[in-house]
Amino acid sequence: MNVFKKLFKQTFIYGLATVLPRALAIVLVPLYVLVLGKEQFGVYASLMAFLILGNVLLSYGMETAFFRFINKEDYKKEKTQSTALTSLTISTLIFLVLTLSLKTEMSIFLNFHEDFIIYGLLILALDALVVIPFVWLRTNEKSSRYAIIKIVNVCINLSFNLFFFLVLPLWAKDTNNSFWDAINLEEGKVAYVFISNLIASSITFIMLLPLYFKIKFSFDINIWKQMMKYALPVLIAGIAFSINEAFDKILLKYLLPSNIADSELGMYAACYKLGVFMTLFATAFRLGIEPFFFNHSKSENAKETYAIITKYFIILGSLILLFVVVYLDIFKQILIPDSSFWGALVIVPVILLANLCLGIYHNLSVWYKVTDRTKFGAYISVFGAVITLTLNFLLIPIISYRGSAIATLAAYSSMMLVSYFLGRKYYKVPYDLKKIGFYLLLSIVFSVLSYYVFQGNIWIGTFLLMVFLGMIIVSEKKDFKQLIKR
Repeated sequence: MNVFKKLFKQTFIYGLATVLPRALAIVLVPLYVLVLGKEQFGVYASLMAFLILGNVLLSYGMETAFFRFINKEDYKKEKTQSTALTSLTISTLIFLVLTLSLKTEMSIFLNFHEDFIIYGLLILALDALVVIPFVWLRTNEKSSRYAIIKIVNVCINLSFNLFFFLVLPLWAKDTNNSFWDAINLEEGKVAYVFISNLIASSITFIMLLPLYFKIKFSFDINIWKQMMKYALPVLIAGIAFSINEAFDKILLKYLLPSNIADSELGMYAACYKLGVFMTLFATAFRLGIEPFFFNHSKSENAKETYAIITKYFIILGSLILLFVVVYLDIFKQILIPDSSFWGALVIVPVILLANLCLGIYHNLSVWYKVTDRTKFGAYISVFGAVITLTLNFLLIPIISYRGSAIATLAAYSSMMLVSYFLGRKYYKVPYDLKKIGFYLLLSIVFSVLSYYVFQGNIWIGTFLLMVFLGMIIVSEKKDFKQLIKR
């Protein structure tokens, strides 16, 4: 199987593992919008933002280090994977014991109900304990098993959400069973979101538990030191990324007046979800690409291959950007049925473009990963985080969630550009800048015209989309034929 066919196969399977679960999960958005309302949706969004940061801290770059060291000839595969598993297991258990003992203090400091803190800590611990089993599946090309477990996780999460929000109230109302009455919450239904997540995470851990016995526990201090040396910049980069991804929700909660903070955050977080289409595409692509980059970094035509892959990523990403913007009025009716949330729809094109820039950045970042210059990834991510924090602090008090959207776009686009220029110096890839720039710019122009100039007119938007698609087909027809023949 040639490298492109293998890549597309892996991308499809990992894409299925990412897209289908998140597609199932997106079903929950209209449910949350209708049942929770803006305020409780804001509470949900802010706590999930903290969990994103927590996941990064608890995995501390060990996933990426695992990928790198498992392919190094100087290190025994068994010792490397066992050391990684032992390290993450011990650190997670220590974290859980310490934080649970401080749950009351954390509740007061963060202004969350204590039960929410407990749910969050348990979810974080369980998710950290499955990091190495999941990466082991990816490394050993067990993509189907990886996909099945991911899908099962979200199906369980979805099922319990539907039960708690739709079935349980009916059972509690129609029966005299004291048990159903006791667990049916008339207020604070947002707790069900975290309980469902906790149940799903617990079952996922149980499903992956056999891999603990397969990988086994052992610890090589020398391997661990080398892995941590490699992982530290990745951790710093991960923290910075979590700031870019999630801190807008946190800052909205604490920088806006308390009487409107949760409501404004709820609107922003719900509309932000419409950017999931770009996120799904970029994430699926990255999951398939990352092992591929490492495995083919020493091949003769590696750089040319990276250039072709990046070009087609940008073509598809630009198409997704324009498609979602053109049909945004349809998507909002389906995913955000409560019109009180629609005031924040103005941020959706901005967030879509920001996520596209992030996806491009991930493709461009191959230069520092294959050359073991991971410190540059940390530098770039910190640079982006500084932009995110600075602009959020400056803009949120003035223009609320619009400022957060602008900050996100500014951060990701800046990271993309910095990575490109540094890559030219250390690992020059022959990107087709003319075509890439043309597709990206044209998609942005058409998106602006469709949504902001013509006010979302679906007929004009569809015409622009067809023009864009036609130009891709005409321009890339020859390359498509050559790619298929390879």
